[in-house]
Amino acid sequence: MKITFLGATKTVTGSNFLVEAAGKKFLVDCGMFQGRGDTEAKNYKEFAYNPAEIDFMLLTHAHIDHSGRIPKLYKDGFKGPIFAHKATCDLCNIMLQDSGHIQEMESVWKNKKRQRKGEKLLDPLYTAQEALRSLELFTPVQYDEIIEIDKNIHVRFNDAGHMLGSSIIEVWENADGKEVKAVFTGDLGNNDIPLLGEPTMIDDADFLVMESTYGSRLHNKNSEKAEIFLEVVSDTLDRGGTVVIPSFAVGRTQEILYELNKLKENRTDEKFKKEYATLMKAPVYVDSPLAISATQIFKDNMELFDEETKSRISMGDNPLEFPGLRFAQTAEESKALNENPVPSIIISASGMCEVGRIKHHLKHHLWEPNSTILFVGYQAPGTLGYSIANGAESVKIFGEEINVNAHIEYIEGYSGHADQEWLMNFIYSFIKKPKHIFLVHGEEEAQEILKDKIVNETGINVIIPEWGETYDLSEEVKLTNKIPFEKPLNLREEVIRRLEQIKMEMEEMESYIKQDVNDKNLKEEDMFRINEKMKDLERKILNVVEG
Repeated sequence: MKITFLGATKTVTGSNFLVEAAGKKFLVDCGMFQGRGDTEAKNYKEFAYNPAEIDFMLLTHAHIDHSGRIPKLYKDGFKGPIFAHKATCDLCNIMLQDSGHIQEMESVWKNKKRQRKGEKLLDPLYTAQEALRSLELFTPVQYDEIIEIDKNIHVRFNDAGHMLGSSIIEVWENADGKEVKAVFTGDLGNNDIPLLGEPTMIDDADFLVMESTYGSRLHNKNSEKAEIFLEVVSDTLDRGGTVVIPSFAVGRTQEILYELNKLKENRTDEKFKKEYATLMKAPVYVDSPLAISATQIFKDNMELFDEETKSRISMGDNPLEFPGLRFAQTAEESKALNENPVPSIIISASGMCEVGRIKHHLKHHLWEPNSTILFVGYQAPGTLGYSIANGAESVKIFGEEINVNAHIEYIEGYSGHADQEWLMNFIYSFIKKPKHIFLVHGEEEAQEILKDKIVNETGINVIIPEWGETYDLSEEVKLTNKIPFEKPLNLREEVIRRLEQIKMEMEEMESYIKQDVNDKNLKEEDMFRINEKMKDLERKILNVVEG
């Protein structure tokens, strides 16, 4: 068996592993790279293999950083079966089409810029229609079912506890009279994620490919994060502000709805009663068509919920519904939320603030001192969410510089990823320990810390693979090939590239501002704010020139 690592290497997006075993070539995941422009540009590059030569694919779960390039793979020639849990198939049915719509919209926006510069226009990464066609390849499976790919390759999907349908995948290869077993964790959940069961513990493996997103950190416990959540929300509502929660449409949104439903049972003291009463008076809006569709899929797959949640459902308490919960389906309903003066809670995708309706809500609430932006999930470096969560004084949204005056809060405990403690517990749970562990899906610092802990406490060998590295999984793991990176820009080239980018963005800003200046309905305070931002920008440019 050989594995080539072609994504999620020393980073958390773009999961894609090419496996060669028993004469077959197959993929585990084919996710999208997310983050800064140079990171997202990787999505447009040709695959490092011929998609038409791939025999089949195993998909760990539906999140776009694991599934988002499947339509491109299909478009480029892959026509084999994609094995995934039934709930993953259901979620991909909405998520990949939604992603296709986003690719089409982004293509129009990018091509306007390219047209102004006289550059060649780009096709979208894939269209919604191409995403729809790729769904024909999906083959749903259930947990604990051993699937015979052929007589020499068998696989089994196990509950990873990360999101609905997420899977830890066991792969057995029989070749030359020997059996080799590799385990791919996908994304591992904590043992206390609302709605979901705990990750399945695996008895044995020869080789383990394991995520490491929070390899250097511990999460807040569930009780702590619920208390913090309630306090942040009630304080914001008391001062007349709105709470904006950037949330992944699938997984995190449903967990937050569950927590809101359950809060009433935690405490009975007067402080809690007051905070809870404040919360219950405020409308809670889910503003994401994708999240609304995903919530229905959660309701259709309740057999996957944990025992506590099933017990609630049997007593007539649906954990995804409560008084005050409202759904914004249309763009008009979404826009109306930002014109509504009533303090409220808005849950909107995307979780890293890169695309979708969340950007409109941020544009309207980031500059409001009474409002709160509440982050409840991982923010990848280079994303808008990362900039806001890490103290940016201002950010650019739709070409306009927005001051960050709102309260910024981050409750880490809502992460769907296992922290260091539970990553280690997953390793400890093996009866027959793996000979070798490959750490993927994590930033380099977190991986190095987790590697040291694994080696020191278990003695198991650990490798943090680079992109393009191929390892032969024999008795002694060997690096047998490395696809070279493209040569990175040197510092001079980087400065010139940034200068060109700024020139283009200045032209775009000029267009936006002229539209605003000519808008007779624009309020005086809005015009004042634009003028102040222009003066601030002028000062910054002068600082560069004079420096």
